[in-house]
Amino acid sequence: MKLTILSTSDTHGYVFPTNYVKKGTQLGFGLARAATVIAQEQAAAKEQGPVVTIENGDFLEGSPLAYYVARVNPDRDPQPLMNIYNQIDYDCGILGNHEFNYGQKYLQAAIRDAKRTILCANILDSNGDPEYGQPYRIIEKAGIKIGVLGLTTQAVYKWEKATNISGLQFESAYIAAKKYVPIIREQADIVVVCYHGGFERDLTTGKPNDIHVGENEAYHILEAIPGIDALVTGHQHRQLATDVFDIPTTQPGFRGQAIGKITLDLDRDANGKVIVVNHGSELVSAAEAPLDEKVLKAANGLNDEVGHWLDQPLGHIKGDMTFTDPFAARIDETPYIEFIQKVQMATMGADISATALFNDEARGFENPITMRNIMTNYVYPNGLSLLNITGADLKGALEVTARYFSSQDGEIIVNPAFIHPKRRQYNYDMYEGVDYRINVAKPMGQRIENLTYHGQPIEDDQRLRIALNQYRAVGGGHYPMYSADKIRAESQGAMSEIIADYLQEHPTIDATANKNFTVVYDPE
Repeated sequence: MKLTILSTSDTHGYVFPTNYVKKGTQLGFGLARAATVIAQEQAAAKEQGPVVTIENGDFLEGSPLAYYVARVNPDRDPQPLMNIYNQIDYDCGILGNHEFNYGQKYLQAAIRDAKRTILCANILDSNGDPEYGQPYRIIEKAGIKIGVLGLTTQAVYKWEKATNISGLQFESAYIAAKKYVPIIREQADIVVVCYHGGFERDLTTGKPNDIHVGENEAYHILEAIPGIDALVTGHQHRQLATDVFDIPTTQPGFRGQAIGKITLDLDRDANGKVIVVNHGSELVSAAEAPLDEKVLKAANGLNDEVGHWLDQPLGHIKGDMTFTDPFAARIDETPYIEFIQKVQMATMGADISATALFNDEARGFENPITMRNIMTNYVYPNGLSLLNITGADLKGALEVTARYFSSQDGEIIVNPAFIHPKRRQYNYDMYEGVDYRINVAKPMGQRIENLTYHGQPIEDDQRLRIALNQYRAVGGGHYPMYSADKIRAESQGAMSEIIADYLQEHPTIDATANKNFTVVYDPE
């Protein structure tokens, strides 16, 4: 008998095969494609034995469609999105870190609407009990008892604004797994751990490769906890199908690029105990799969609404706010970045501002600016925070952001740590309101040169007000100099709404860039 474990992870509400940058694009991902592959794999596998299908987290936030449901649709109810996911025959669902972006009330409504059983062992209430769903589930199929444990990266508390996670405790996934795996082992024939988190070590060398300690714990879980038969992972957006400590594991990318597939060949020993005699892992690509009819039907009216909303003109530009090379846009300030900084400073009454170019799909604002432009350039639903910081804090933050760069034969390149094991362009910030130079030829921690505010060198004890998105404001992205205790004010809406409101007041804007920072390789 063969047990098949199928999984999606990090779909981020991308139902259709588009990144929304250009209207009508058909790309090689999307839940509608993934649903077709899942149905095909489920049908084929059932001829050989039981099938368990897992949704491994980060489903509630990420796409313009998901944002529209949460923030634009008058009902502000996740039901339309959950109805789409409910077309897929999932057995269990795991929570991802982004499930908390729209607050706990919204998440609780989503869980109520979900057909799949939500599992979460390590997000606890004030009494230390699991707050969301049950910690694990025993599924009996074809006479086999399959125990499924649900875990979420504990690092949620480091990134999410306090009001969205009030009353919650985030326990280490390793600690929770160490507690529950033996309990499940006593009740089940097979133990499957489903973790919205990834690997903190290189899978070939075993050397640590994670920046943030505790964000990913999968390697430690498999290394130190006996009794696990299979591990489903996510969060890092990697495409993995391999064995780690002779335990099959998968991670199927993001946006429904692929389906994780683990197979366990089962037999019984002389005492009748179920044993795994062989195993395999693979990713099944969804890139060319046809779109699932049930998903399309469930999403059709919603998709039309989203398209109309995305294409409404909001403002006009004098000049050009587009760019073609995201790497070059991080070295040489563009009018798009300067505009975002102006909006942040004006909204929060700040002296200085910092923002990132969040991914490599960004191309700036076209003319006229539409919500499609906004949502595909500023891709996260964070609002803004105003912080009181010192000159020393600012210098420290600039040195952190300067780590984004490295050099090769005198040429400036992206530091490989920001590419593997996970792409982290969103952790490189550009600053406005100050002038500075990043010298990549200098050692990390000593790269910021000529830092001035209004033409004067910044003193360590100088007081400054900075506008940041709420992820960065609480230290997200390894910025320990920013923290919740320094926050003095927060915006009410998400950044996309803030930009749209700004354009209402300023329907025509000038494309300008004051080139207040430079990135150079200067060994002299």
